[in-house]
This record gives sequence, C-alpha cells and structure tokens, in this order.
Amino acid sequence: MPIVSSFYGIIIRMFFDESKSPHHLPHFHAVYAEHSAVYSLEGKRLEGKIPKAKERLILAWVEIHKDELSASWQVIKDGEVIKIEGLR
Repeated sequence: MPIVSSFYGIIIRMFFDESKSPHHLPHFHAVYAEHSAVYSLEGKRLEGKIPKAKERLILAWVEIHKDELSASWQVIKDGEVIKIEGLR
C-alpha cells in the first residue's frame, strides 16, 4: 500500500482495489505504532482505533489537505501516488 504522507510517527497510506469493493467510499489508512484505523477523506473514522492525541493530528492534517486527498484518490485508481506534505 503506497505511503501518501508521514508525520509524528503516523503513516498515511492509500490504495484502490476495485475488485474488492467497487462502491467503496474514498478512504485512507493511518498507522501509528501497533494501532491502525481507516478514515474517509473527510476525516470520519470508519474502522480501527488510533490514540486520541494522534487522531487529532490526523484530523488536522485532513482539514489542511482535503483537496490533495481527493486528488490523490482520483489518481490512485490509475496506480499513481500523490505525496502529501505531513504536519510540521
């Protein structure tokens, strides 16, 4: 699964696999240490769990990069990856 961004020990990955779920909501995967969660591009947690402090960072990152996340989802369907800057 391609890495789209990383910051403060959080890794953001995104991939598109139409064969598994053709009507799948656009989403990304966040991993921090042994924790992982899946979020919609709007920042809604769909499954999993991340420590609250790290989740706040993820949600702030989503708010800043909504347009880039949407663009990344569009090109990931073609096997391309758009790298998105992490939080500083």
